[in-house]
Amino acid sequence: MIARLRGLLDSAGADHAVIDCNGVGYLVFCSRRTLGLLGGPREAVAVHVETHVREDHIHLYGFADTAERDWFRLLTTVQGVGAKVALAILSVLSPDQVATAVAAGDKAMLARADGVGPKLAGRIASELKDKVGGIALGPAVIAFHAGGAAPAAAPAEAGAASDAVSALVNLGYGRAEAFAAVAKAGGKLGPEATVSAIIPAALRELAS
Repeated sequence: MIARLRGLLDSAGADHAVIDCNGVGYLVFCSRRTLGLLGGPREAVAVHVETHVREDHIHLYGFADTAERDWFRLLTTVQGVGAKVALAILSVLSPDQVATAVAAGDKAMLARADGVGPKLAGRIASELKDKVGGIALGPAVIAFHAGGAAPAAAPAEAGAASDAVSALVNLGYGRAEAFAAVAKAGGKLGPEATVSAIIPAALRELAS
């Protein structure tokens, strides 16, 4: 199995690159994000690789970093998300943005990708939120622990942060951007922050 390739960029297309490794050209399918980071022809490149072996083909998928590779693996565990759709998601959202969208349950953000409708976006958010692992929401950590169940009761500050997110969404902000703003605001205000303190601080983060 091929896990990593290092060589020279021979050529690139809309969804792939050909990497020359000692005279052998490997066709590697990539997200637009990764393709944009590879540079120009004949430049030295290195990509992390996920190898898919099927009865009728062997496909290589390349990633600029392990975070994108790991999200590719997670996304393709969801029913209806194949390699092409996973790359489409990672073409429009960075790994951090995917994590935020999943943690926030922001279906609209996930649905920006080609081939992802509202139903599939909802399935992605629902199935992957328990696998994200320690996503911070403001001063508290919401229980998105891989393979584990949420604690019986969330900390009070997590409730304040959640209420602040809901308030920002009601003001017209996207759920993912509200989630990120509240996380930043909560981190600055500390664990005792109230909803009334978090909301204006989050609004300042959104305006900055």
